Amino acid sequence: MSDLTGISVPGRSCEGCAMCCMIMSIKALNKPKSVWCQHCSTKKSCDIYEERPGECRNFFCGYLSFPELGEEWKPSRSKIVLAGEMEGRRITAYVDPNRPDAWKKEPFYSTLKKWAKAAAPRGGQVVVCVDEHMFMIFPDRDVDLGLVSADHRIITGVRQTPAGAQLDAVVVHKDDPRAQNFVGTKK
Repeated sequence: MSDLTGISVPGRSCEGCAMCCMIMSIKALNKPKSVWCQHCSTKKSCDIYEERPGECRNFFCGYLSFPELGEEWKPSRSKIVLAGEMEGRRITAYVDPNRPDAWKKEPFYSTLKKWAKAAAPRGGQVVVCVDEHMFMIFPDRDVDLGLVSADHRIITGVRQTPAGAQLDAVVVHKDDPRAQNFVGTKK
């Protein structure tokens, strides 16, 4: 998958879609995840677009940035907002909590698995976030991480099992010594 560059794929726009204004939190506006932004009155466009906070200006939706994604990935259709995080080491699929299983449908699930397979050798992560409930997607399985707050970090590694080495993920508090080598500011 390409990096989020802020350059839109020709022919794509946010028109008719404002899912990021509901799914994502916006600290500058004190807007929590999973509620519509007060400035998104039509649920299709931003009423303060020209004056929107930097947090919104600097967000680049994966649908707009990744040419390999089809029209079915437009968040207003898929109910999934893709974001690149942790300096490009994580892809997060933020899912509309009113459609919590949207990520499990095709072609979304198989694509998330494909990205997980590509990310695993380089220590990358593919995460699904349904409000505060998170799932780590590995090539061979999905790990339910439970509720993960901004004070937590997700650490991935390899653990030995009777069947051999297996990728695993744990959630730790941001002050946990295991989180000290964590790169990025997001959970």
